[in-house]
Amino acid sequence: MTNDLRIACPSAGLPPSNAQTAADFKLALRKQLLAARRNIPAATRADWDGAICRHIVQWWRDAQVPALGVYWPLRDEPDLHAAYAELARQGVRLLLPVVLEKHAPLAFAAWEIGDTLVKDAMGIAVPAHGRTEPAPPALLVPCLGYNAQGYRLGYGGGFYDRTLEHPPRPATIGIAYTCLAADFGSDSHDVALDRIITEAG
Repeated sequence: MTNDLRIACPSAGLPPSNAQTAADFKLALRKQLLAARRNIPAATRADWDGAICRHIVQWWRDAQVPALGVYWPLRDEPDLHAAYAELARQGVRLLLPVVLEKHAPLAFAAWEIGDTLVKDAMGIAVPAHGRTEPAPPALLVPCLGYNAQGYRLGYGGGFYDRTLEHPPRPATIGIAYTCLAADFGSDSHDVALDRIITEAG
């Protein structure tokens, strides 16, 4: 696998007139992207994760946000712990997303490296202390896929979209591997990301 690989998609976008067809398209695309990400060789993944971490730290040096929403990787998402460690050394306050209700926006809990984590009902690691707070000024958002317009494809839960619906809207930095770029349409509730960081930059 190379940095130039693109996932083959069955069409150039989602059909706008058939909601069921659009839903089926995204379901099939999610399966395709999950399989592609799972099949990235471990050594390649480690190299790409290191490059993404360096780009994140460089982004922060320009943005200088005091707090940052991060994520704990699951389903072969990029592992950004090296970036988290460097940001923490620079005094950045890190927060992990917390699901409070199925159809509600995300909450966030302050997290320091080494803090005890527990898995919530959805199997996502969250700080054991359970204290939540409003969204930080910027979020790193894991992307299963992304398109040329800056929209992300997630797992279908809509948590990040609901989090970004209401002001104040955090800055959003999508995190993905370049090979997971894909062609898909956006829905009316989708919110484009401000930027996307991959191993390529």
